[in-house]
Amino acid sequence: MLATKSSALCHRNRRLARQKWGLEQNHPLLAALKSLTEDLALSVSAGDVILLQNNWYVTHAGLLRIAKRNRCCGMKVQFIRELSDTAARRFAFEATVFKSKTCQGFVGYGDADPSNVSALVQGAELRVAETRAINRALRKAYGIGICSAEEIGSSAEPTPPGQEPKKLPPQAVGGNGHGNSHGSGNGYGGARVRDRLCQLIRQHQL
Repeated sequence: MLATKSSALCHRNRRLARQKWGLEQNHPLLAALKSLTEDLALSVSAGDVILLQNNWYVTHAGLLRIAKRNRCCGMKVQFIRELSDTAARRFAFEATVFKSKTCQGFVGYGDADPSNVSALVQGAELRVAETRAINRALRKAYGIGICSAEEIGSSAEPTPPGQEPKKLPPQAVGGNGHGNSHGSGNGYGGARVRDRLCQLIRQHQL
């Protein structure tokens, strides 16, 4: 039964990907999509996976569905005040995902500021930073090797067939969400925020 469902999803994803992104019958990206479908049960129609800059990216919605299917126990999200500057719209978060009641947690960090988010979400840097942290923690918890769309600051629009990919602005550590915290800044620059986040990742062996 599971093999039948997986096969049906692979076929549906392949058909929709060809229609939506104009991929040829034997395009290598379709083979990659098949592997993602079999391994993670990602659905193109549900918006779990998207083609950006000629690469597959999982979405925030897709990561949440993976967590739900695996009966994720919960998550905790904390605002990192010392790495944030509200005046400069620079925010950083730490997210911890608990796969079970006995799980010690998988930690992910995310930051956002006007220099590393899409023009479409300018002004929503707080929510972007929170989602980036959540996405990174979820990817680590469930062993998802592909990056999430929100982490790269993309507008989540596919590359039209035959068009050269546009270069995205340099990105920091972690992906978009719903924020509820704020704090005063302390003058950290964007590069210093990323440096500090890298230190935290190394310190906790993340």
